[in-house]
Amino acid sequence: MRTYKILILGASYGSLLATKLLLAGHTVKMICLPAEAELFNAEGAIVRMPVRGREGLVEISSRKLPGKLSAGGPDSADPADYDLIVLAMQEPQYRSPGVRELLDRVAKSRVPCMSIMNMPPLPYLKRIPGLDANACRDCYTDASVWDSFDPKTLTLCSPDPQAFRPPEEKVNVLQVRLPTNFKSARFDSDTHTAILRQLEADIEAVRFDPGDGSRIELPVKLKVHDSVFVPLAKWAMLIAGNYRCVQKDAMRPIKDAVHSDIAASRSVYEWVVRLCVSLGASEKDMVPFEKYANAALSLGSPSSAARALAAGAPNIERVDRLVKTIAAQKGMQLDVVDQTVSLVDGWLEKNRKKA
Repeated sequence: MRTYKILILGASYGSLLATKLLLAGHTVKMICLPAEAELFNAEGAIVRMPVRGREGLVEISSRKLPGKLSAGGPDSADPADYDLIVLAMQEPQYRSPGVRELLDRVAKSRVPCMSIMNMPPLPYLKRIPGLDANACRDCYTDASVWDSFDPKTLTLCSPDPQAFRPPEEKVNVLQVRLPTNFKSARFDSDTHTAILRQLEADIEAVRFDPGDGSRIELPVKLKVHDSVFVPLAKWAMLIAGNYRCVQKDAMRPIKDAVHSDIAASRSVYEWVVRLCVSLGASEKDMVPFEKYANAALSLGSPSSAARALAAGAPNIERVDRLVKTIAAQKGMQLDVVDQTVSLVDGWLEKNRKKA
């Protein structure tokens, strides 16, 4: 089996994918803040996840896995040394000093690059036929950071698993709340796509000993799809749930955003699905509303976007604005989406004034 060297930009959500790759024997380097890097290098990454048929959470420590993990700052890696690069930071972070320059080196290296952001990188939109990507530039915190990318070297992976850093733990601990799969679109090139298919097979084959001598199958797989639209299935979930956590004066849990008025949530969700279908997606690329609504029952806290706004963030990922902008290109409009965009705009304006 060939082992790959994988560079991951971002260590909170990135540590979940990193752990799956380390289980399969691959080598991973994570780019993160100095205090995080120090901790990952000293103690490794710890991921806790629910596993069907087992009580409590299963803990996976990267120190005990066959793959090798290291961590460092943006200046510590040459993108050309890697087989695959993963973008796992929030979109506004890519314009921060050091990261911005690293992203430019990633783009110019032409090493295949898979994003696991909710916000699709701007060049990925150019892989969607008939969509005017340039008209979407103002949806990004700083669209210029994406200018050096060739869309052919970039793909998008829908980060469907829900995970968080427990506030009482050190920053190298990640807890998975909803252990669903990472769903990636193929690359333009067969050679690049073959790397993803190999990783998919390797992760699928792994069995883990939780410490009692048994060999168990862990959830959270990598699934590779031929359709460029599969990762866009996340948009309906984000617009119906995550961004509707944002209220005028406070934030509500995703569960309440979806279930306090299920008919309204369904209509928003299905409108976003229709938008994706109008772009060229097939119905089977999308996730049925019932499946999403059922999963949302376990999401008892506000979304990360809502929590960031409540904490005073001056910028967040604007998938809400992106969906509204793309819908306008297709002659589509929905009042609920317009209201959501206005609410988010209001919080950002307030936060920027304070900052």
